[in-house]
Amino acid sequence: MGRPSPAAASPAVSRPLPSVAIVGRPNVGKSTLMNRILGRREAIVAEQPGITRDRKEMPARWQGREFTVVDTGGWLPQGAGDSASMDAKVSAQSEKSMQDADVVVMVVDTHAGVTGDDEGVAGRLRGREGPVLVAVNKVDDEAHEHLIWEFIRLGLGEPFPVSALHGRGVGDLLDAATAAFPEELAEELGADAEAAPDPATVSVAIVGRPNAGKSTLFNRLIGDDRSVVHDQPGTTRDAIDTVVETELGPIRFVDTAGMRRRARIDQAAEYYSLLRALAAVDRSDIALLVVDATVGVTHQDQRLAERVDAAGCPIVVLLNKWDLLDTVARGAIAADIDRRLHFLGEAAVLRVSALSGKGLKRLLPELGGVISEYRRRIPTQAVNRVLRDAQAAHPAPDGARVLYATQGATDPPTFTLFANRTLPRTYLRYLERRLRESFALGSVPVKLRVRRRSGE
Repeated sequence: MGRPSPAAASPAVSRPLPSVAIVGRPNVGKSTLMNRILGRREAIVAEQPGITRDRKEMPARWQGREFTVVDTGGWLPQGAGDSASMDAKVSAQSEKSMQDADVVVMVVDTHAGVTGDDEGVAGRLRGREGPVLVAVNKVDDEAHEHLIWEFIRLGLGEPFPVSALHGRGVGDLLDAATAAFPEELAEELGADAEAAPDPATVSVAIVGRPNAGKSTLFNRLIGDDRSVVHDQPGTTRDAIDTVVETELGPIRFVDTAGMRRRARIDQAAEYYSLLRALAAVDRSDIALLVVDATVGVTHQDQRLAERVDAAGCPIVVLLNKWDLLDTVARGAIAADIDRRLHFLGEAAVLRVSALSGKGLKRLLPELGGVISEYRRRIPTQAVNRVLRDAQAAHPAPDGARVLYATQGATDPPTFTLFANRTLPRTYLRYLERRLRESFALGSVPVKLRVRRRSGE
């Protein structure tokens, strides 16, 4: 009905924050440094190289100065014909950060010395116009500070000795980074320093099994190749997000790692990816459940939908790769939806292709309807009228009854019921269904909280 596709929406710019990109070859401590700057464990850290694959951007503050810190995957040299490989895609993301950031911090490892890959990163940074700082990591004490001078030959200026793990020297590095911010950005930042995030921004988490097409969908929705897309399952390790301005207002799309059953998680990094993905769902208003239509609705999809539904997060189901199915396969997956996802009630099911964008024009209007239901506030008089009629049509057993009710919260609609005694679960489901039907709340979770009224 004239609504533009989310793919055509442009990313929102909430504040002109300067950006600091942390780059370098794999396993030098980039994510550890980011966590140290943020003061919390935000990026996944493990001993094995190659954990970070996507660019992860987070707001940070140092000495009253706000900026965006960008963690990147490890850069590796690429040979001819390697453009489609995972390493090439991760390296391309790192190189884009080198180009876009206001300040670049190149991290190197004092224990390893200057490697050929370090030389490759430095070669790309020597050509950029903006400032570059070299952070020599793992300098845990003064006795090892003399080792930093080997890195002078990278041609990027005097190196900074730091220990990302222990915080040693990180303050001096941040002093230099914030001092190097462009003057015009610093002025704009000062003028807008008191701005607060818009509480009206809707957060939409993109969830699903590994290799279902979540990152491809994320990139199409935000109009930028923020997430690494590859046919290797489990590419995304962390949850990353971008705010997009739409006619519905700002929407924060969050790409999450593929979720699989815990019994199949045998690596620490993958386990923490699962925890981050579940945390992203808990913080989100809506979840897009991406299902690989060529595989069908699996038991993992069902368990994931149950987990999201239990978090009180409304779900829109996206059957991705729909264009690859024949008529018979399309009928089979429709039966899968009815059998495995019946508990989602009236949740929308969209048939799409994240790769081509086909079918995604329906997503924005669907999100608009869900947002409206999610934030719906119903007058107390109307709530009590529906419950009174429901109890008259079908009284609760053993003389139990709801005396009074009110909507205590939105996001999702939450109702507090004052009852004279305990109400059976089956009866509560009946009341929930009547509320849902009466107020057109079919696609969002409805929460009921029961309080006993004493003296009744």
